[in-house]
Amino acid sequence: MALAFDSARWGALAAVRTRGDVGDGIASVLALLGRPDVISFAGGFPDPETFPRERVAALLHEFAAAGESPAFQYAPTRGLAGTLDVIADRLERQQGRRPAEDELLITSGGVEALELIGKSFVDPGDVVVVEAPTYLGSIQSFRSFEAELVPVTLEENGLDVAELEQRLAGGLRPKLLYTIPDHQNPAGVSLAADRRATLVELARFYGFLVVEDVAYRELGFEGESLPSLWSLGPDIVVQVGTTSKTLFPGVRLGWAAGPAGVVDRLVAAKQVTDQCAGALGQRLFEESERRGWIDEQLARSRALYRRKCERMLAALKRSMPESARWTTPRGGFFSWLTLPGVDAVELAGRAVEQGVAVVPGMLFFPDGRGTDTLRLSYSLVDEAKIDEGIARLGSIL
Repeated sequence: MALAFDSARWGALAAVRTRGDVGDGIASVLALLGRPDVISFAGGFPDPETFPRERVAALLHEFAAAGESPAFQYAPTRGLAGTLDVIADRLERQQGRRPAEDELLITSGGVEALELIGKSFVDPGDVVVVEAPTYLGSIQSFRSFEAELVPVTLEENGLDVAELEQRLAGGLRPKLLYTIPDHQNPAGVSLAADRRATLVELARFYGFLVVEDVAYRELGFEGESLPSLWSLGPDIVVQVGTTSKTLFPGVRLGWAAGPAGVVDRLVAAKQVTDQCAGALGQRLFEESERRGWIDEQLARSRALYRRKCERMLAALKRSMPESARWTTPRGGFFSWLTLPGVDAVELAGRAVEQGVAVVPGMLFFPDGRGTDTLRLSYSLVDEAKIDEGIARLGSIL
């Protein structure tokens, strides 16, 4: 007779590195975020208004009518030659440096690039420095390889490089440092130009690899960007990018650009992970880039997100108590709200009862701090409901 396993038994069999949780209070809040009657500032997703449906439909018809096979076939692990070429062209045009053939890899979204880096470079107990707060997916990814995560303060001008330098001088020896220097998730801030140069020099001096996540780099409201860390230090930085905000997330397409010795190891890891990124998504991005559609789409996206951001910031100014503080993004999807003395998990639960969804900030710290903070995303919320949603949140406070 077959033995019936319950969830507790499966939990006992799970690998130790997978047994973390986010706490009952947070989990109960997150379980409610999908309700259709809720005004949600929770999800960091692009607005479907930016999706190029008609152009994608036309390209699919074109591929089929031409009898094209590469879009529907397995791709080389490193990526289709044409897609690698247009991404390299785009990096050269926007960042002033073109990766060599052995310095670029197409991935299945930016998250897979993080996973490949962890698989290739992180042993149990290795130190990985992260911003505090940082992208939740990076915490989960590096923890899955049993890394020791060391948070360094994030300020209005980005990562506190002076604090990092002091801790390095005191003996901290990370193998990796993960950063989102442009329009950071979750805080919406960007790393100042002088801090970028200093961070690269620290990486060279102390011998750690910088993982630069540029998911929101092309969504600056002014359309201008500071030098990327990769362009400043191609010998010590691996850049992780995604097309989820420039094309659409459904194709799960990204890239990693870095030193050849790093990228070669990522290619080897990808061969035993998913073998190759989807060829159809690669061809859609390649043709969209060659025809100038990506930049046209980005111009519309920037205008939309800037309008939503300005509306939310104005609503916060009207509705928040005097003690509240929030960041003023210059791009991206997020603002970071600090409410001294407030239990953010309890507040998030009460907000859902009033038809508003927000994410407690402690999710974005590896050490449990941030109990009085919230991440607010304006990217997906209905523009017409922003004022009402922030007003409801303010009324609870």
